[in-house]
Amino acid sequence: MTASPSLIAAHSRNDTALGILCLCAGIGLFAIQDLILKLLSGSYPLSEAMVLRGLTAMPLLIALAYRDGGLRTLITPATGRMIARGVIMFMAYAAYYLALPALPIATTVALYFTAPLFITVLSVLWLKENVGWRRWAAVALGFSGVVVMVRPGAAMFDWAALMVLLSGLSYGGAMIFARKLGETETAPAMAFWGNFVFLVVALAMSAAFGSGAFANESHPTLAFLLRGWAWPTTIDALLMCGCGVIAALGLTLLTQAYRIADSNAVAPFEYSYMLWGVLWGWTFFDEWPDLTGWIGIAIIMAAGLLVLWREKVNELPPAFERLSADPEQP
Repeated sequence: MTASPSLIAAHSRNDTALGILCLCAGIGLFAIQDLILKLLSGSYPLSEAMVLRGLTAMPLLIALAYRDGGLRTLITPATGRMIARGVIMFMAYAAYYLALPALPIATTVALYFTAPLFITVLSVLWLKENVGWRRWAAVALGFSGVVVMVRPGAAMFDWAALMVLLSGLSYGGAMIFARKLGETETAPAMAFWGNFVFLVVALAMSAAFGSGAFANESHPTLAFLLRGWAWPTTIDALLMCGCGVIAALGLTLLTQAYRIADSNAVAPFEYSYMLWGVLWGWTFFDEWPDLTGWIGIAIIMAAGLLVLWREKVNELPPAFERLSADPEQP
């Protein structure tokens, strides 16, 4: 004998501690994916890692879709729009992954957290939402932190940082897209078609660059994009496939977090991603942000938290809930 869904929902929405635990665990898993890709980026091309990740994730996402409404949810009148959204998501993933070998992980993660700022801007331009001056001030503050971190014109500037900003913008656009699709489509269905696009484009990239004819080692990002395929060691192959498992498990944990706890209570813990970025960079790559980097990180985090706080005051869905409502993250 089981409780009714309404009673379960009423009880589970108060389980804040468990929700925070699930969210932090999910964030930790995605942080491990970043570490794996950065470790592999010096020996293999991105397309190879993406193909193995996509192939591994596909049966898991099919199982999730079957559990959440059945396979009929995959073919709907909105399938074309889900595929179009998948293209935008691919841009977000690819841009983020390509920046990883060129930038410290902490810098990459911090710049990625411009996504909630882009969501605020796009929600005005696309959805015609009303945004008060405090959230606009938070957006301006956040982008000032970006300028501090990117340091345009300085000797330390790396154009790969612009790839992360493109990732944040693309991800923000995909989340706005998801808000419309989410009215009629399930999260696993959107994830399935996102992964489908991910896999198809990765196979196309493999056909174009897999031979190594265009290999370019002049910059870590170009090397990761254009390097030819190499037969992986057993451990490396397992790591690439493990990224697909991470995507599915991370999805489950993040979705569960927002199902069982109030979004405003768990959303700030998205920033635990930043702690992992600093830890992995320091432990594996001897990376540690300098003073200017820490200032930029602090500004971007403060701006994101201010956006969350203002959305809580105005009783709007938090920006990070919009991010985490998506089945996969970079």
